[in-house]
Amino acid sequence: MAEYILSATSTADLTKEQFEERDIRVVFFHYTIDGEEKIDDLGQSISFHDFYQMMEQGAMTKTSQLSIGEYMDYFRGMLTEGKDILHVTLSSGLSGDYNSARSASEMLKEEFPERKIYVVDSLGASTGYGLLMDKLAEKRKEGLSLEELRDYAEEHKLELNHWFFSTDLKYYVRGGRISKASGFFGTMLRICPLLNMNDQGKLIPREKIRTVKKVEAALVEKMVENAIDGLDYSDKVFISMSDCPDYANAVKEMVEAKFPKLNGKVVINSIGTTIGSHTGPGTVALFFWGKKRGA
Repeated sequence: MAEYILSATSTADLTKEQFEERDIRVVFFHYTIDGEEKIDDLGQSISFHDFYQMMEQGAMTKTSQLSIGEYMDYFRGMLTEGKDILHVTLSSGLSGDYNSARSASEMLKEEFPERKIYVVDSLGASTGYGLLMDKLAEKRKEGLSLEELRDYAEEHKLELNHWFFSTDLKYYVRGGRISKASGFFGTMLRICPLLNMNDQGKLIPREKIRTVKKVEAALVEKMVENAIDGLDYSDKVFISMSDCPDYANAVKEMVEAKFPKLNGKVVINSIGTTIGSHTGPGTVALFFWGKKRGA
C-alpha cells in the first residue's frame, strides 16, 4: 500500500462504510436547516429521508464550504502522522472548496517543508465525485505513487460523466446553482429537465423532457451514447438520488439490462445534505466513465 493519504470531502456522497473500505479520509462540509447549523456527516445525525421531508415541508437550507482554517487543521492532523496527502475537492464550478484547500496547503508548506500536499479539483459532485475517488483508491492499491495518482486524476477526471434529472428545479434556482432563465421550464407541467455537468464542473440544463418515465429512459440513453465501449461498458456505475428510490431503481434496472458487462451491480447512494440543499428531493443522477465532457 502506498504511503500517502487519499482524501475527499463529504460532498462525494459515499457512505461512511464506503469511505472506510477504500481507506479514504473525509472532511465534512456544514449546512444550516431553518437556521440550525449541522455537519454534513453522511447521514449519521439526521437521516436523508428526514432531511428531504423537512425541505418538502418548506425548511430553508444553506450550505457553507470549509474555511481555510478548518482545512489547515484537517491537513495538519494528517501531516503530523508523517504522511503526504492527495486531497480531491468538490467542483470549483459549484463551490470555493478548491481555493480554500489550495490556500491551506500553501500556508502549511513552511510548517511542514518535508511533506507534500497535492489538491485536485474534481470538477465533479455527489457520487460522480465519489466514483472518481473509488477509481483513485483502486489505482493507489495498484501501486501508483502520489504524483502518478495526482496526474491520473487530472488526466481522467473529465471522463467521469455526470447526467441527471430533476422533477423540480426550484431548489437549484433558489440555491443559485442554475439561473432563473434556465430553470423556468422546470415549473411547467410535468417537465423533467435533463442536465449534465460540463468541463468547468457547472450544471447545465440540456433537454426538456415530459414525464419521469421518458426522462429516466433519456438518462440511460445518454450513457449508451457516451460510455466507454458503448454497450460493452465494463466499469462501475454509481447513481445518487434525493429521496426518490423508485426513480433511482428504475434507472438502475434499465442500466443493468442494457449493459451486461458492468463491473458489479449499479450502486445507489443518497445525495447528501450539502448537495441535497441545492437539489431538493426528486433528483436522480447517473455517473459512469465515458467521453470527455465538453462545454
